[in-house]
Parts: sequence; structure tokens; C-alpha cells
Amino acid sequence: MLPFASGLRRRSGGTVLVVDDLEANLTALAAMLRLEGYDVLLARNGSEAIDIVRAERPDVILSDVRMPVLDGFELCRALKAAPDTCLLPVVLLTGATEPQDRLRAIEAGANDFLAKPIDQSELKARVRSLVQFKQVTDELDSAEAVLRSLALMIEVRDAYTEGHCHRLARYAVEVGRLIGLDEHDLQALSRGGYFHDIGKIGLPDAILLKPGALTPEEFDRVKQHPIIGDELCGKLRALQPVRGIVRHHHERLDGSGYPDGIAGDEIPLLAQIIGIVDVYDAMTTDRPYRMAMTEAEAIAELRHEVAKGWRRADLVEAFIDTRRTAGAGAA
Repeated sequence: MLPFASGLRRRSGGTVLVVDDLEANLTALAAMLRLEGYDVLLARNGSEAIDIVRAERPDVILSDVRMPVLDGFELCRALKAAPDTCLLPVVLLTGATEPQDRLRAIEAGANDFLAKPIDQSELKARVRSLVQFKQVTDELDSAEAVLRSLALMIEVRDAYTEGHCHRLARYAVEVGRLIGLDEHDLQALSRGGYFHDIGKIGLPDAILLKPGALTPEEFDRVKQHPIIGDELCGKLRALQPVRGIVRHHHERLDGSGYPDGIAGDEIPLLAQIIGIVDVYDAMTTDRPYRMAMTEAEAIAELRHEVAKGWRRADLVEAFIDTRRTAGAGAA
């Protein structure tokens, strides 16, 4: 294992991981980057690079394409396929006389490529640009983490909903996987489970924790929380896929839901899934004004909502199938 260039301390310039199986190339690139104020991490192959990425979270990766164990193309594909590293900028270093490598770099998802021999001014410009890009995406991730914390704070305010967001995320992903949704939609369902009620952060405890029935005026305020949540999520590009969930998970197929009163296929599929698991979790959790239903009672109520025209029968039955599977696994 090669030593890190400057320990674990990060300079303001950012951290670059250089991946190459040739010692001379590592030394030359590291020297160029240190002159520009970057911390440098070194790896001899793609497998070693993945371990370093998990431990150190660099801002940019510069990787040769031809290496043992795991080459640069395979490294790039692996990083771009993982949700937690898909936005990590990767620059592949290709031979000037090998144009096919550039095509393969693009196909692998590389953010950029540099031809050998490396021009120092070009390297400086590319790395600086990509470090700035990474810093912007990190800021978006930080903002999402703040919103996630706010969503969990709602649970802290109401002891009866403790664990609600986590359960919804799990239930929804189980349904999505059963009906064959892709990974993008499954990720949106998971996030939607956490963020669906983020708009409730604006509700006072007198309404959120009221043990009895709400007045019409109080319920009107509650019906605004999907709109508030949608506006909050709208501030972050990374949360655009969950906005439909946040805004429409209280809609019903017959148009009697809120806040927009849309009906049928106007309601996004992911919002319909979250709506079903949200109702189920509410019914099977103790509330100040009633005891929790049994699983059988909650399932019967969901089917009753199908009969009333509120829910899609196929989605409700898919959810019921996941609960049966979970029960069988527990047994």
C-alpha cells in the first residue's frame, strides 16, 4: 500500500486520488497536483482505489485505463453504478494514439479524459473545474441531510410516530421491488419515505399532537403540509424525484384527497405506493385517541379503501404480499 501524500488533513484545494500501476506515473502526477495545493491519495489498481474512496472520500479521481486487478474502465463503471459515489468525478488517462479508449471512457461514465503525455496546464484546469463541481454536489448532500434531520425531528416531537419514516421507506421499497421498479424509482421511494411529511415541520404542536378530532380550520392547515414539503424539496436538485411523492401521497384515486384533488393516473405511481404504506403504518401504530389495529384489521381496511375507489387494487395487494412474506420470514 502506498502512503497518502499528506496524511488525513485536507487543504482547501481538495483531495485527488491518483490511480496507476506504474510508480513513475504516480510520482509525476502527485508532484503536479501538490504544486497546485491538492492533497493526493495514491492507488496501484482499481480495487485498491475503491477501498480508498470508501475510507477517504476524495473530490476527484485520476485513473489510468490499463491496470491489473481492476482497470480504469471497470473502476469508473463501479463508481458510477453506486448511489453514494455516482457523482464522484472521474478523469480517465488515455493514450493519445488510442481513440477507442476515449469512446470506452465515455461509455463507462467518465466525466472527462486526458491524453498522455499529460499537459500540466490542462491537468490543472480539468481538476480545478471538477473539484468545484464536487464541492457543489457536497453542498447539495449537506442540504439534503439537514432536511432529513428536520423530517426525523417531526418524529421526535410525536412519540407515537417514532420509526414511522424508516418503516415507510422499507415498506415502499419492498413494494417497488416486488412490482419491478428500477433502482432510480426504488431510491426515490426510500427518500420519499423519509421526506413525505417534511412539510409538517411548520405545524404547531397544538395541531400535530392534538389527541382529539381536528376542527375544520385545523384540518385545513394540515392539508397544507404537502405543499410546504414540496416547496422545501424543490430547493434541492437531488430531491426533484421525490417531489411528486411529497405533494401527492394524500391524494385518492376518486379525486377526494388533498392538496390538489387529482385523480386516477394523474397521481404519480410512487406517491400512490407511499400513500398506501403511510395509511397502513398509521393504522397499525398507537395514537393518543385510539389503539393500533392488528395487521389483519389494517389489511381489511386497505381493501375497503380499494372498494371505495381510493386505492389501486393491484398496489394494495402487492403491499399485502410483502407483509405476508415478511411474516413468513419472521416465523
